[in-house]
Amino acid sequence: MDNCIGNTGARWWVVLVLLAGATAACGGANTSSPTTTAAQLTGWRAPAQFSAPPSNGNVIEPVSANPNGLASHGYVEQEYFASGTAYSFTGRATPANGRWTVAVGGSAPYATRMIVRRPRDPAKFDGNVVVEWMNVSAGESAPDWDYLNPALMDTGAAYVAVSTQALAVNGGTSLLGSGSMPGLRGVDPARYSGLHHPGDRYSLDMFAQIGQALRAPAPSILGGLHPSHVVAIGESQSAFYLTTYADAIQPLDHAYQGIFIHSRGGGSAPFAGHSVTGAIHGNVRIRTDLNVPVFMFETQSDLIELGYAAAQQPNTSKIRTWEVAGTSHADAYELGVGAAFLGCTTPVNSGPQHEVAQAAYVAFLRWVDDGTRPPAPARFTFSSTKPAVLALDAHGNVVGGVRTPAVDVPASTLSGAPPQGSSVLCGLFGSTVPLDPQSLTAQYGSTAGYVAAYTTDLDRAIAGGYVLRADRASLLAQAAQTSIPS
Repeated sequence: MDNCIGNTGARWWVVLVLLAGATAACGGANTSSPTTTAAQLTGWRAPAQFSAPPSNGNVIEPVSANPNGLASHGYVEQEYFASGTAYSFTGRATPANGRWTVAVGGSAPYATRMIVRRPRDPAKFDGNVVVEWMNVSAGESAPDWDYLNPALMDTGAAYVAVSTQALAVNGGTSLLGSGSMPGLRGVDPARYSGLHHPGDRYSLDMFAQIGQALRAPAPSILGGLHPSHVVAIGESQSAFYLTTYADAIQPLDHAYQGIFIHSRGGGSAPFAGHSVTGAIHGNVRIRTDLNVPVFMFETQSDLIELGYAAAQQPNTSKIRTWEVAGTSHADAYELGVGAAFLGCTTPVNSGPQHEVAQAAYVAFLRWVDDGTRPPAPARFTFSSTKPAVLALDAHGNVVGGVRTPAVDVPASTLSGAPPQGSSVLCGLFGSTVPLDPQSLTAQYGSTAGYVAAYTTDLDRAIAGGYVLRADRASLLAQAAQTSIPS
């Protein structure tokens, strides 16, 4: 049965709308549009056309607090434009089980940009092309490039970041209300005046057309590389759009051979594009008849504050979900040195999202490449389901989910919930509250005792596939900095 989020948690209703651009209409049916057949779809299946941007001006990089280390990993970066004629869609039926039927709507020309990062040495290319739907919640950013690296470059994948939404190209008011975004055209008209985005109702098809073009034997923008698989990724707002894409477009277009949905809530993005009005469909699931792997990576905030608890679904041969303990929707890693300037009254969450996301990415690619299914960890435990409330242990950390030393050998309480009195923005970053020294001494005895327990649990997480061995040394070095009074 379909559920709609009501007045409970009103400020998070606002956040969810802003991040997703609203969701599919509650109730899920539009009987005025006929079901689209394969014959009707031939007009919009043309792949995008790629071209080089003007030589003047400079590449406007996505907002990031983390250096990308391209050169040290043997990667190069180039910018390209993608163009074509995109189509909009309307939903005939949008049931909660994700088995949506759609109709093709009007069309409009578009020209947007892509940032391509690939191995300089073709021999290092692993055959995978990772396409990120860039996020425009507060300036255009590529959060999964940050969260999934250096694992993404270590595997040798090619990466394409797409300015999929109109705000990135045309500018406008930031979705999180943090001011005006000039857009690429406004920042550097000499370079980007040739771009044109007809609106977010066309974004789904634009993203599909780019995926189709990248599946060519040797796409021009990959410097001669020959892709074996093209996969889609997106975090937060982008994850809401990928949820819609998976349920409505992927079954018809088959542009991507895997979809990595990072931090979605319970709803999905609307066909009509950005809006801050309308009801929120509270339990949209991924359809179970897709023939490509779909990996969902969820933080504690995503289940409660963004409502994913209502959309939980069992794992299948093509669907896998990791709910990661000790994490929040956004965190200290994503902010980098900027965490100190966010203005939050409580230290933001410093949990293991980055490390576990890298392991999830590696497991996802293995699944796409050779069919090896990722581990299927336990889900979070709830102390209440109506309303959804996560069960917490004696230290205030969540019970269940993907376990790491951050929560099994804790030195802090890591929460995805908004601290009391926090702003809406700070609420997305959760909190980190150190355990009191007496508790740490009683539990571990000394710093050496803490590090020993941490090491044992870390090796368990690595053996389980939830942390990469490449991160072992850095995590142990961090653990050694924890001071336990003895």
